[in-house]
Amino acid sequence: MSEPPRDAPGGREPVPMVGPLEGIAGSPGIVVAVALVLEQGKGSVPRRTILSSEKEAELGRFRDAVEEAQFQIGEVHGRVADALPEEHLKILEAYQSMLGDPNLAQAVHDEVVVKGRNAEWAVEVALQGILRQFDALDDPYLRERRHDVEFVGERLMRALVTAQPVVVPPKAGFPTPRPIRRATPPLGVIVQAPTVVVARDLSPADTAAMVRDPIVGFVTEVGTRTSHTSIMARALEIPAVVGVTGIRGHVRTGDLIVVDGLRGQVWVRPSPDVIARARARGERFASRTQVLRSRHREPATLSCGTRISLLANVELPAEAILALEHGAEGIGLYRTEFLYIDRKELPTEDEQYELFRNIVQLAAPRPVTLRTFDLGNDKLATKVPVPDEANPALGTRAVRLALREPELFSVQLRAMARAAAHGDVRVMIPMVSNLEEIRAVRKLLDRALADLVAQGKPHRKPALGVMIEVPSAAICADLFAREADFFSLGTNDLVQYALAADRGSHELARLASSFDPSILRLIRMTAKAATDADIPVSVCGAMASDPLAAVLLVGMGVRSLSMEAAAIVEIKEALRRFSLEECEGLAAECRALATAAEVEMALAESVAPRLSDLLGGEDLTIPPPFVRA
Repeated sequence: MSEPPRDAPGGREPVPMVGPLEGIAGSPGIVVAVALVLEQGKGSVPRRTILSSEKEAELGRFRDAVEEAQFQIGEVHGRVADALPEEHLKILEAYQSMLGDPNLAQAVHDEVVVKGRNAEWAVEVALQGILRQFDALDDPYLRERRHDVEFVGERLMRALVTAQPVVVPPKAGFPTPRPIRRATPPLGVIVQAPTVVVARDLSPADTAAMVRDPIVGFVTEVGTRTSHTSIMARALEIPAVVGVTGIRGHVRTGDLIVVDGLRGQVWVRPSPDVIARARARGERFASRTQVLRSRHREPATLSCGTRISLLANVELPAEAILALEHGAEGIGLYRTEFLYIDRKELPTEDEQYELFRNIVQLAAPRPVTLRTFDLGNDKLATKVPVPDEANPALGTRAVRLALREPELFSVQLRAMARAAAHGDVRVMIPMVSNLEEIRAVRKLLDRALADLVAQGKPHRKPALGVMIEVPSAAICADLFAREADFFSLGTNDLVQYALAADRGSHELARLASSFDPSILRLIRMTAKAATDADIPVSVCGAMASDPLAAVLLVGMGVRSLSMEAAAIVEIKEALRRFSLEECEGLAAECRALATAAEVEMALAESVAPRLSDLLGGEDLTIPPPFVRA
């Protein structure tokens, strides 16, 4: 590889190296490549008053632009249909529908015909009117869809305004890429070299459009580990760092850039030493990943022989297939919220049964844990009557909403019981905070079973468990264990509620540590109650996919961990390096400490040396949990 560009264009003073810039590790991997900076501002929209004789032509331009934008997204959909999960393909389909929205067409028509504005001006005004309508909505979920309208508007405006594409030339040391043929390049970009895309944000359509291009990394100014960019980057196995504040102010198109998706760091115009170290770490990561994947069929066993069950968190059927290919021993959490979101009608019992049955048969004889819908808070369904509340995270959500709408809930329970006739099915209730809720759900389940008997439909009574994600449930775990068939610790919400720290707040990330002594004590309390009552207990939160936390959880009595599929092979390897005695000794030591920082330091000293290759480097500098997450 050639030296990085050290001189600014036009003979100006050399531009110094910048970094490391800190962000969030959105997708693992390390890459060194040329940067392509996407300026996604609105820019100037041509505005002019048109003659009556021009109106039909302008409307024709608008119709052509809609058709072209829909064609582009359809082309992307066709090229990535086999590479991306169904949820992301549905987003692309929604964008196509939004482009053809008759309300948008009518608004543009009125601006052109009545007010005599050219097509670009008319589209701008029409879109602003639609965005104002979104801003006025009371429904937080629908307000968030404003972001999608903005992306669709940008795509439509690009089709209207013909601009010269940005060309990223090949760099010395990079292979000459194959020619890319496209009627209108997505984002107005022709990529001719392995490139890292740097942007404020990327829509699913924009990200998917680059799948076949030589795009090797993403960096965005906004986003979290669960944002679209991160999810799609992980699905495509492309390194990504998100939430890098002000990144576009430090990098220009053509600069060399290092993206470290393991540590959540970015270097701009890196020195030869930084490049060498990044490439070496990237090669070690790739080699280590290949080795781990070759052992994915091996069981998760501690060095002393103790077996730990590793399962997968899944939301869509395609993810279940991926999870089993990664060596999952079952589905520890199957989320069902997607069945209710972005739909005109509620899902029927038969529809849910068919979906659950497919998952159960796919995983058989492995267990499948179906979580009843966790709607409310940030997951709202337009057809489910969720009340408008000042603090929805503490409001009518999950089991509270289910008990408020028993008929809706019973439909899902019947579908789950019918699916249980085809394999090992367990039903899990989220957000349980008191015993009355468990008892009420069990009564509804018994009634659903009686209905199926009366209807003559094959079924089986599933095990009924609860998620321990509210402090009251952990504190009374011994009482809950008398009435629940199993426990699953949802550590994400447990941390949020126990520490009164919004899990989505970047500013509070250091406070919301899963290594806080209070969280460790609640976990240990829950695990002990389950063990004493002889019922299974697992962890399905983010802690389960963290190598440091996984060792700690085993030491506190947890023998089952459920995580995203990609993390399974890594956690298997981490656990193989410790005995049960070592895990229990570490857990006892950490529970006696006073702060999260002390716990993290103890883990860095006792555990990290054996896991340095799994934690993103060969040194003992361990990124804080909020950076890894």
